[in-house]
This record gives sequence, C-alpha cells and structure tokens, in this order.
Amino acid sequence: MNELIAPKLPFDMKPRAREAVRDLKLQQFVGNATHLKDTQRGGIFGRDFGPDYDDLRTVARDTKQYALDHLDELLERFIANAEKSGAKVHAAATAADACAIALEIARAHAAKSCVKSKSMVTEEIGLLPAFEAAGITTLETDLGEFILQIDGDAPSHIVTPMIHKDRVATARSFVRELGARYTEDPTELTMIAREHMRGLYRAADLGVSGANFLLADEGSAVICTNEGNFDLSVGGPPVHIVFVGIEKLIRGARDLAPFLKLLARSGTAQPLTVYTSFVRGPRRAGEHGGPKEVHFVLVDAGRVGVLASEKRDLLRCIRCGACLNACPVYRKVGGHSYGSMYAGPIGAVLTPELERAQGGAGAGTSGAGLANYADLPRASSLCGACYEACPVKIDIPKFLMHDRARLRERGLSPKSEGATLALWRWLAERPALFRMAIGAVRLHARMLGQAEKTKDGGRAWLTSAPGPGAGWTQSRDLGIATGESFRDWFAGRGRSGASR
Repeated sequence: MNELIAPKLPFDMKPRAREAVRDLKLQQFVGNATHLKDTQRGGIFGRDFGPDYDDLRTVARDTKQYALDHLDELLERFIANAEKSGAKVHAAATAADACAIALEIARAHAAKSCVKSKSMVTEEIGLLPAFEAAGITTLETDLGEFILQIDGDAPSHIVTPMIHKDRVATARSFVRELGARYTEDPTELTMIAREHMRGLYRAADLGVSGANFLLADEGSAVICTNEGNFDLSVGGPPVHIVFVGIEKLIRGARDLAPFLKLLARSGTAQPLTVYTSFVRGPRRAGEHGGPKEVHFVLVDAGRVGVLASEKRDLLRCIRCGACLNACPVYRKVGGHSYGSMYAGPIGAVLTPELERAQGGAGAGTSGAGLANYADLPRASSLCGACYEACPVKIDIPKFLMHDRARLRERGLSPKSEGATLALWRWLAERPALFRMAIGAVRLHARMLGQAEKTKDGGRAWLTSAPGPGAGWTQSRDLGIATGESFRDWFAGRGRSGASR
C-alpha cells in the first residue's frame, strides 16, 4: 500500500506538516479549492433551504443514528433482499478478509484485468496492491484517481482526490505515461483519458466499486458520481464487486432523499450529483447489458468496534468532505499530512478508532490506535467549523477534546504542553501576576516586531516569533495588539455604564 496513506506506526505528523507548509503550490491549490467549495456550500444551502437547512441536517442525523442503532437487523434485511435479487453477499471482518474474498472471486473467473470506480474503502483495505500482487491489472477510472495512479501518488481528499495537483502536472503525466501531446486544456486532457480508458471497460474481466449507501429494504447499493465511470465499470465487465462499509446501511429508499440533498451540496456545492446509480443484482433473463454476477462485500474492518464505543456517532459520516473544506488546518497541511486515506477533521478522530478496533483493543477503550496517531487530535484549532459544515451533525470537536484528554491521561501529550497549561492556570488564579505577565508579553512583542501607521491608528506584527510562536510565524505573521487591552476596555465600559 502507498506509504502516503499507510505510514510506519507510530505516525509522526510533524515532518509532513512542515513540508506541506513550505510547499507554496500545495498552499495555493489546496487553500483556494477548499475555500471556494466551503463558500459555495454555504451559498447553495442558504439559497435552496434557508432556515430549514438545520432541520434537514437533524433529519439526516437521526436517520443515520437509527440505522446504526439497528444495524444488526438492517444487515439481515439487506442480505436477504440482495440475495433475492440474485446478488451474492460476503462478510469481511478485516481488510485482509475483504481482499481475500475479492481474490477468490477473481480466481474463480480467471480474471486478469479490472476497472475500478472511486472507492475510499478499497483504499482503506489495500485492494489495489493485493490485485497487483496477484497479477490482476487494475485501472482507476475516476479521472483524479487515474492521474494519481499513473503518478504513483495517493488521494489527499475524500471527494477531490487530486486536490494537491493542477492541470500542468496532469499534462506532464499524460505526456510521460500515455505518450499524449502536451496540452493544459481541461477538456482535451479529459478526452485523452477517455480515449485511453474506453476500450478497457469492454475488455475488463472484473469491475469494482464502492457505494455511498446500502438500502436494506431493497437490497440495493446507491452510488453517486459525476463522471459516469461507475456505470461503465458496472455495465461492461461480466462480474462486478461492490465493497462497502457496513455503516453505509439505511432502512431503504424511503430514507434516501435527505442524504441525496445533502451529499452533493456539502461536497461539491451541486444540487445533485450528475449520476445517481442503483445496483441490485445481476442482469435478468432477456437483458443484454449489465454484469452476469454481482457481489456485495460488506466490510467491518474495525467498524463494529467503533459502534460499540462512545464514538459510534463517527459512523454517521457520509464521506462528503465538507469538514475538510472548512478546516483551517487541512487547508494549510493538505491530506497527506494525516497519514491515512481519511484526512482532515473526520480522519483525525476516525483513523485512530478504526486502527484501535482492528487491533483488538476492548470496546470503548483507548487502545493502540490513539498511541499510534497521537498527533491527529492536536491537528485542530477547535474552531468548530467542521461541526457547522457536517451534514449529519457529528460533533467532531467533542471527540477531538476527548482524545486529547485520553492522551494526557496516558502520558502521551508533549511535556511542554502540560507545563504551559499548568503555568497558564497558575497565572490565571493570580490576577495581579496575570496582568503583569500579559503586559510583559505585549511589551516584548512590540520590541521584537515591526509596526506601521494606518488610517485606523496603526498595526504591528512579528515575522519571526520565539519559542512556541515559531510554528505560527513559519507560514504567517503574528499580529500584535496595539490598542488598549481587553481588561482596560472592559473596565472603562463598566465605569461609563455606571455613570449613565
């Protein structure tokens, strides 16, 4: 598996984050794209739903929570209805089990080639390396994933996998790997990829995809895409395998509408994805299109452990990527810094939980997962933007705080962090010393910083701060307060209010 998403453990995030902050192109690509999508998301929800947006989020939250609370019942219902339609259903307790099931299906059909639609869970289980080791040539058919594949790169965003690249890099990759003529025109680049892929859909022995939702009442999978590559992946090859995490189950089509309204708007600011496809079973008698066999591989890979813990709400995630777009930390460090295919705020809390649960730690405990990813809970400003953006109301900041507390309890937090907080508390309990310390810091900052006069009075800043502030000024200036302190302002406001 690509080391960008499967690093050696325990994972140290800091070197990757420092490298990302120094990468000016990455800052531009990721920062601009995420800011634009986050702004567009707010605009389309305000336009289409107005004050009803929060009610829609509540409906989606409650619907997913109901499904998680009744997951055993829904699994049985889905399996029964899918098998009625002629599909074959497999249960994979681990990532290795999921890959083994796929390889067994491939061997049964002497499969040598595969076309694959975008799927986070196949990245999670390491399906491509398993297929490659078995001699099965696999083509990523999502355009972004295809570019990453020929570059030997890894996805850095849940929805926009190549957010860290631009069309110049794509053009160079197509010249190098496909022998295409150099062009930076997006339409021409797309047509080059299309020409390369189109015949491979028809020749492939196997099609693979993920799914956005599983409908228990219908025994169907729902896949939302914008490029149409999924429909070609399922329509061309004789055998299709759908890999899907068990948390994607909902009761049925009766519960689907709120999620379709939220998913595309949250992720890409579209009213609806271009294609919303349903897979139920193999082709019926008299039909000429579609696969002859359909297999559903229901993947646990730690999800049951998360379900049994106090963090079961994390399984409500519909993989829209909105929390990544809203997060100021993700915007600066990009997805590869997180050391997992699940980046950003949701990845910071979900990755340790999945790793813990797969490692065999008891339900509800803080096992090896958090120790192996001790940096992730601290990769947040706790601004709450992720919660405001989440269409299913996952309280990510609460879980980040929970993990930080567990790290302190287990002695995994940096000693400097504990010492700093202890000093802050000691000063805060002594008002006179606190005011003196704040005054000294302000004076010291002004002596080290730069200043200029403006129409509003003036401003001051540090371009290179000492000590803990060095991390901040590595990529931005640190502003210095030049006016009166909040305490003086508040005290003056109180006196003026009393005089009135």
